[in-house]
Formats: sequence, structure tokens, C-alpha cells
Amino acid sequence: MTDPVSDFLTRLRNASRAGQAQTSAPHSKLKESIAAILKNEGFIVDYTNGADAQGHKTLVVTLKYVDSAPAFTNLSRISTPGRRLYVGYTEIPRVLNGLGISILSTSKGLKTNAQARREKLGGELVANVW
Repeated sequence: MTDPVSDFLTRLRNASRAGQAQTSAPHSKLKESIAAILKNEGFIVDYTNGADAQGHKTLVVTLKYVDSAPAFTNLSRISTPGRRLYVGYTEIPRVLNGLGISILSTSKGLKTNAQARREKLGGELVANVW
């Protein structure tokens, strides 16, 4: 697998469109940080660590629905392994005029676009969520 973050976002997007309550993905610190941001912003209910049948560590995400519609409309990967996209804090884009969030990888960990602007941090644009 060349892009595990894109795979994680695709698993979330597919599970929400299928109406599933939970989905799981292989565990990594980056994916756990993305799940923590999604939980803090209200896009998912919760996430926990689990294990699959072979004993590998997994990340189990409980999805959030509002009136049987997913809490997020779309998750999109911005910076890819073939084309990294870095921005300064003054160049951080607004997602749907402030209705969505951008997730940035900064020198102080993963931050949302609002947190990065407030702390004057730039970094790699990982994903947009709305």
C-alpha cells in the first residue's frame, strides 16, 4: 500500500455511505491523530484500538449519523505521496467558506486549519473534511 492515510479516509467514506456503524483500519499514530481530530470536530462518535484475527493492531472508528445521514459529506486527501503540498499559515485554505476543516501536519503535530492559523503554524495539507 503506497498511501495508508488515503486508504483510511476511503474506508471512512465508504463505511459512512454504506450506513455502517463502525469501520476498522490498520493502526498507526497518524491515523489515530486524524481520528482524534475528527472526534473533536464532531465528525465521528469515537475511536478505539482493537486487534484483527491475526493479532495486528487496528483502529476501530464509530461513525456519526445525523437523521440517518453521515455527519461528514466528504473526506478528501490533498497532499499525496507523489505530490506533497505545503502551505504557510497565511496560505491555509478555507474549506466550504468555514463549514469544513483542513487537517495539517505541522511541526507540533496534526492541527486543524483554525488551530494552525491561531498558532501561526504552516505545514503539509493532509486532508479536507466537510
